[in-house]
Amino acid sequence: MSIYALKGRFQDLLRPAVGALYRLGVTANTVTVAAALGSLLVAAGIWYRAPAQPLLYLALPLWMLLRMALNAVDGMLAREFGQQSRLGAYLNELCDVIADAALYLSLLSVPGVHAEALWLLAWSAALSEYAGVLGPMVGAGRRYDGPMGKSDRAFVIGVLGLLLAFAWVGGATVSAVAWGLSLLCALTLVRRVRQGLKQAAATPLQ
Repeated sequence: MSIYALKGRFQDLLRPAVGALYRLGVTANTVTVAAALGSLLVAAGIWYRAPAQPLLYLALPLWMLLRMALNAVDGMLAREFGQQSRLGAYLNELCDVIADAALYLSLLSVPGVHAEALWLLAWSAALSEYAGVLGPMVGAGRRYDGPMGKSDRAFVIGVLGLLLAFAWVGGATVSAVAWGLSLLCALTLVRRVRQGLKQAAATPLQ
């Protein structure tokens, strides 16, 4: 089970706002790039300032929630308002990987954290998304299988930010969580490959 399964309900809540953005002339690609740039700014601010002002770690749960909304909005603009494009497909995947890595690595600012754990998380998360993107190359769809997809990782990192803001956890906990997430990302990668191959095998050749 993955938080991704709740995406449909989340989109229903956002649909009125998406229609308003379309009428204002906002494009899906604009939202995609804005979400990535916002992630880089939030990550930089946390990395640079949070050690001296721990309450800044609250930016992580707040931004993760907003970013999930923006990710849903750009997809809805693309699909429901005829804004799908080849450039948009590239931006959607690349911007997500870049933003994710930046936000995870912002936790290098936590005193006592094991840097290798966070770097491994960034790499394993990117590889699990790459495994999902490869689905269409073998005749399957883009895979979003869990147990640790993008939305799940965002939830966990957001909770860590909340705990760090009030000094309820420290570097050891962040490191342990990062190791655990990396393992779950590896399992996600394997599941996406297996399910992609299974789907492709069940799809008749055209």
